[in-house]
Parts: sequence; C-alpha cells; structure tokens
Amino acid sequence: MSLALHSTLTGVLTSIPSPPVSSFTLGPLTIHYYALCIIAGIIVATLLTNHRLTKRGAEPWVVIDISILAVPLAIIGARIFHVATHPNDYFGEGINTWNPFQPGSVWAIWEGGIAIFGALIGGAVGAYLGCKWTGIRFWTFADALAPGLLLAQAMGRFGNWFNHELFGLPTDLPWGLEIESTNSAFPPGLPEGTLFHPTFLYEVIWNGLGVIVLLWLGRKLFFQWGRLFAIYLIWYSAGRVVWESIRIDPSEIILGLRSNVAAAILGIIVGLVILVVQTRRHPGLEPSPYVPGRSRKDQDDADVQSQDNPSDFVDVSEPPADDVTAGATATSTAPTSENGSR
Repeated sequence: MSLALHSTLTGVLTSIPSPPVSSFTLGPLTIHYYALCIIAGIIVATLLTNHRLTKRGAEPWVVIDISILAVPLAIIGARIFHVATHPNDYFGEGINTWNPFQPGSVWAIWEGGIAIFGALIGGAVGAYLGCKWTGIRFWTFADALAPGLLLAQAMGRFGNWFNHELFGLPTDLPWGLEIESTNSAFPPGLPEGTLFHPTFLYEVIWNGLGVIVLLWLGRKLFFQWGRLFAIYLIWYSAGRVVWESIRIDPSEIILGLRSNVAAAILGIIVGLVILVVQTRRHPGLEPSPYVPGRSRKDQDDADVQSQDNPSDFVDVSEPPADDVTAGATATSTAPTSENGSR
C-alpha cells in the first residue's frame, strides 16, 4: 500500500499519511519539526497567559518572569519522568547512560523523550517559585495558564506526527495513520500497509475542544482560586487515559496499567481534590491577582483592568450591609453576579 492513500472515486479520505521528513538542516544545525511544535506551543501559551493575567489586573508581561523558572524546570521534569518510566532504554549492560557525547544518554533530550506529566510537575515547581518572586498568586497564574497550556499540548502533538511515533492499535477506519513497515515501532508480523489509530490527532481534537471549554468556564466567577486549573487537569487526564490505552509503544506497567495511564488517573484525582479543597477554602472571589503586601511594579495603586466588565473575573460590588460583622476579617468576598455563578 503506497503512502498518501486517497479514494479517487469518492474523494473520501482513506488514510492519513505521515510526513516524509521530520527535520531540516540550517547550516551546521539540524532543526526538528518536533522541537518547533513545542516552541510554538510555548510561545502561544505565553501570549494567551499574558493576555489573561493582564486582563485580571497583573502587570503586563509578568508571565515572562514566571516562565524564566517554569519553562526550564518543566523541560527538566519532562525528561526525568520519561527516563524514569522507560528505564530499559537508558540503563543496563551495553547502554550509554551518562556520556552526553554519545547517543542514548539520559542527557540527550535532543534525541526525543519527554513526558507531559513530568513537565507539569517541574513546571508547577517553577511557577510556584516564579509567583513567589513576582508576588502573583499561584492559583491566579495557574487559572490564567490553563487554556494556553492545553493549547500548547495540542500543538506539541503534531511533533509526534512528524516523528512517526506514539500511534495506536491497527485500524481499518478511513482516518487510519500510515506508518512505514521499516519504522522500528512497527509491530512485527503485521503486513506492510497496515494503518494505525492516529492518537496524536485524537489528542489534538480533544485538547482543542478543552481550550474552548476552559475559555468559556474562565468567564464564570466560580472558576477562580485554582478551580479552572483543576478542570484542566481533569479534562486533559481523562482524554489521556483513553488515548494512552490504545497506544502500542513500549511502556512501564504500574499496577497493571501503562505508566502514563496511571499518571493520568492520578491527574484526575489531583484535579478533583483541588476543586473540592479550593471550593471549601475559598467560597468567595480573589480580591487581587497579587498576594497581600505585593502589587504591580509598573504603577502605583494600579486598577484591576477587568473592572469595566466585572462578570469576567472580579466582583467589585459592595457587600450587603446586613452581612457585614463589625471587626470581622476575611480573605475573600462572597460571590455575587448577574448569572448567579458561585
């Protein structure tokens, strides 16, 4: 079966071809499309997060200060998680584990091998440190980041398509993915021309829908204090359980599950815990994107830029006089809005 198969009689797609190349040269450098997909995703996520944070009332481009720590730690965490869940590829007799000048070492991230769940852990640590540095509330940043992060993940999945990797079980569906029989990941015993589930495409579509959902939910007053990020974790992880279950690339087995399936289930649990805990701890609205005692550096007494449309993020109405107790203090204000969001 030749590549780029299409039905000439009906015009209906009968398969998805894999790209003929995965990189190009630029002088002495080899540029991989996978890396470009990831870089493009980081840029888009940064721009969208900056827009959302600025609208919330944060200093423009404070996201850069946070990203300086979050992005490198996310990449380091992604590599560590991948190595930890694929130990047979990096440890053992005859395997180059530590020499970075030879192929196959744990340091050779340019050869591929990163894991999103490790990136989430490392990135969360970096974001927390960055928020401490800038004075931004961690959960405010997490909520602002959530849609852009999911969009970046969707864009990054196209890198797997260029690399002809991480595909699913064989299928005869008209959108089956073409993989060369010479590919090292091609299952032995299957005939040349066998098509496979394009799990990269499934995840792109799922994540793209999730971006729309998160942007819509983000306009609701209830989804502050990290609750929008919790929905991100639940949404992404639920989809990942499905796509990971039909992938056929080698993976460590944990409690009878592929390592990434186990990690995705844990992601759902963490998302639910964040949603419940933050709802109980913070029934009201965030008073500011900054922690108490910190504020914007670019201007004094900066107004929250979303006050022209308070239903977007911030409740700026006066509380009912009957509900105020003399001398009482609170970290947040009971939510009120036209649409009744809580």
